[in-house]
Amino acid sequence: MHWFESFILGLVQGLTEFLPISSSAHLRLTAAFAGWQDPGAAFTAITQIGTEAAVLIYFRKDIARIISTWARSLVNRDLRHDHDAQMGWLVIVGSIPIGVLGITLKDAIEGPFRDLRLIATTLIVMGVVLGIADRLAARDESGGRHRAVKQRKTLTDLNVKDGLIYGVCQAMALIPGVSRSGATISGGLLMGYTRESAARYSFLLAIPAVLASGVYELKDAFGSDATATHVSWGPTIFATVIAFVVGYAVIAWFMKFITTKSFMPFVIYRIVLGVALFALVSAGVLSPHAGESAG
Repeated sequence: MHWFESFILGLVQGLTEFLPISSSAHLRLTAAFAGWQDPGAAFTAITQIGTEAAVLIYFRKDIARIISTWARSLVNRDLRHDHDAQMGWLVIVGSIPIGVLGITLKDAIEGPFRDLRLIATTLIVMGVVLGIADRLAARDESGGRHRAVKQRKTLTDLNVKDGLIYGVCQAMALIPGVSRSGATISGGLLMGYTRESAARYSFLLAIPAVLASGVYELKDAFGSDATATHVSWGPTIFATVIAFVVGYAVIAWFMKFITTKSFMPFVIYRIVLGVALFALVSAGVLSPHAGESAG
């Protein structure tokens, strides 16, 4: 991997990780359109550590409060009903599905799931799901003719059942094109949560999964099977730093955007991109396996 290539891929990772359009799909598509080798699941997982570092810094006060209260609640019964202590457990519970499926489906994630036809399908299908969820949220928040405004749930209403549903939605993002934030935010909106609450829990829930995935790939890269991961360390670290800087700016913008704006621009973008990708593959302009390594 060349330095220019790593700069572009790091930029793409930072721009798309927190938007509901799938960073893994965009990394895969950027490589395919540019004629580069698919950066692979290992590169994606490691550069996501950069974007998760942006989450850790942006939500540092929330995270510190949750971890502190959760840890103290292990020995102090009075704190076990505190919202922050409960959030600690809910993040753990919500991380279980992606942990189990991530290990179980590792070979598929690194192989068949990166087929461009599957990515086009998930872009379109999840775009439609996000659109439906967004319209339902907008209807509840505006009330509409002869209807009262429906009060949507916040994170104080989060329970184990909803946490697990969020977790299952997040696990769907193991397939490129689904989008971790898109799936979890859609799930949250369909369960009746506000946009801001759905996005905030989505970002917090991603921390254990993304960091664990990145560490797992680092372990493989440094282990006996290191040559199989095809990690170019200099460019990969450079891309990770770029992803961190850009990702932080995107989080700050996105959290303000969702308080007043609709997700429909992202819905339209996903559907148009998915249809265009199908057309290019059908016309033979792109192979469904474009850029994939032989190894």
